[in-house]
Amino acid sequence: MKVWIDIVNSPHVRFFNGIIKKLKNDGHEVLITARDFSNIHDLLDIFGLEYISIGDHGVTLEEKLLSSTKRAYELSKFISKQNIDIAISKHSIEMPRVAFGLGIPNIFILDNEHATAANRLTLPLTNKLIIPEIFDVWNTIKFGMNPNNIIKYEGTCEVTHLEDFEYNENILEDLDIKINKNKIILMRPEPSLASYLDSDCTKSVLSPIIDELKDEAEILVIPRFKTQAEIFKNIDNVQVIKTPVDTFSLMKRVDLVIGAGGTMNREAALLNTPVISCYPGKQLSVDTYYINKGLMKRSTNLNEVIKIAKELLSDNYEKIELKTDNLIELVVNEIYKTYSEYN
Repeated sequence: MKVWIDIVNSPHVRFFNGIIKKLKNDGHEVLITARDFSNIHDLLDIFGLEYISIGDHGVTLEEKLLSSTKRAYELSKFISKQNIDIAISKHSIEMPRVAFGLGIPNIFILDNEHATAANRLTLPLTNKLIIPEIFDVWNTIKFGMNPNNIIKYEGTCEVTHLEDFEYNENILEDLDIKINKNKIILMRPEPSLASYLDSDCTKSVLSPIIDELKDEAEILVIPRFKTQAEIFKNIDNVQVIKTPVDTFSLMKRVDLVIGAGGTMNREAALLNTPVISCYPGKQLSVDTYYINKGLMKRSTNLNEVIKIAKELLSDNYEKIELKTDNLIELVVNEIYKTYSEYN
């Protein structure tokens, strides 16, 4: 087979890495397209994955519409000449449209039921949908998805991210990070450019949290964008981490993760590092999964976040073993099954 994978966000590189390796080991050809956004290209280079860069990402609604329309056009011209057997993506707006228009069966990976605009544009054109078990199926079929074409699994997408992870216990030294306090907190700001989150790019929900905790622990921040880096680099006792970086080793090394996003929070939970989500949007089912398992705390109230943080920084945090499905095997098997059904 020739499998087309469209990558549109940084975490998707880690998500698909194990899947790509499995497909190639099974003797199949994998074509990767990726838009120019965040550090997608850097991560693809780090993982040694060959790709074709097509399109970018807008900031305003008008820019997003124009970028997506142009990208769909450019992908259509390119993919139409590639003899693709099956396509797969995670939250790509353009892949389902292009695959549907060219008669290519496609599989869509979804982990954000609140991305209403994106789901309206993609799910009606999707042949097979893979979602976490904790999802309310109504949040997908209301957009036109056939419930018979939905595959559910135990866990979240992040379980594939730890494939082949090797902990670097010298991560702080390698990054030349100086630690002057007994405890370390790693923070990740909110995704201010996400279509599903209306966030102010001139400030962060983490700013007041840092003010309250910077005397309690060493604060490390991994910003998403240059504008966020500017916010944090001027705060005393805060160290801004440049990307790309071995975030897994960093999260495993620190004492607490506080995140206003999603992916890194869930990765921290899988690494059994105490984590607090202060994500300012509506709570996602994939976060609820880890909260219910006791692997994540969540609050958007400043005083409550500070209280929880101080409790988790104590030495009484209990490690919890988590059992999930092998998502790499599940996705690859579904690729084979879908290909057989449509050929």
